Amino acid sequence: MPNASEITRRAKSNLAFALRILPRERRDDAEVFYAFCRTMDDLADDATLPANQRDDLLVSWKTGLESGFQKPDALQQQVLEMRDRCGIPTELMTAIIDGCRMDLQPRRFQTWDDLSDYIWKVACAVGLVSIRLFGCTDPASEDYAVALGRALQLTNILRDIREDFDNGGRIYLPLDDLARFGYSEEDLSKRVGDGRLQELMAYEAERAEGYFREAAGILPTQDKNALTPARIMAEIYHHLLTAMRSDGFKVLEKRYSVSRSRKLAILSKHLIAGRL
Repeated sequence: MPNASEITRRAKSNLAFALRILPRERRDDAEVFYAFCRTMDDLADDATLPANQRDDLLVSWKTGLESGFQKPDALQQQVLEMRDRCGIPTELMTAIIDGCRMDLQPRRFQTWDDLSDYIWKVACAVGLVSIRLFGCTDPASEDYAVALGRALQLTNILRDIREDFDNGGRIYLPLDDLARFGYSEEDLSKRVGDGRLQELMAYEAERAEGYFREAAGILPTQDKNALTPARIMAEIYHHLLTAMRSDGFKVLEKRYSVSRSRKLAILSKHLIAGRL
């Protein structure tokens, strides 16, 4: 198993990119946590292994965090040391594992409340760990992390609707919302991108916008600098959401992304602002 720095170095995710702005001592711990999240996600998605074997591997991580690993590998040892050093609640880390386990079988969510529970595990819990690693001290930062987690994950869901369906028939948008606009699983399987899908996507995009606005409105002044990586993530993903919306949500035809030059511009802006 590679160690945390090797996993993070190979990653090209927006979160790994945003962590660059952290001071060295905090960046090391954040990279260990990123490597943990990346490994859990990769285990859940490893199509070369049967679902029951992937579940066993995820459960072994959960058990190790709760009760100790018998023979921890390099990454497991780093994760344990990071958790103990930074005072990370174990239940937040096991919630992330539980969220990844939910992806082992084709997933359906009937209502927004059902999906919201999943998002809390795979995104909000990540944010609640991250703010501790960033050095946040204002209790309001927890509300910020939860709101932003919902905004980021819903944006991901909208971008990846085609890829998720192709990967085991996953559908994350609430079935009640599909029914609201008369769009079916069969339509998705046939990649029907008509007005019904456009209306569905616009509806969900406005929900995501609401969470972006909520996060921006409760950003605690005391932790503004500490939350710079989260604010970078917010700007990158909001740009992604805006790009999808302005392009008519052609998510069945292409995968939207934010260019490296745009991300570097966002990073530079926050670096400069932090020095003023």
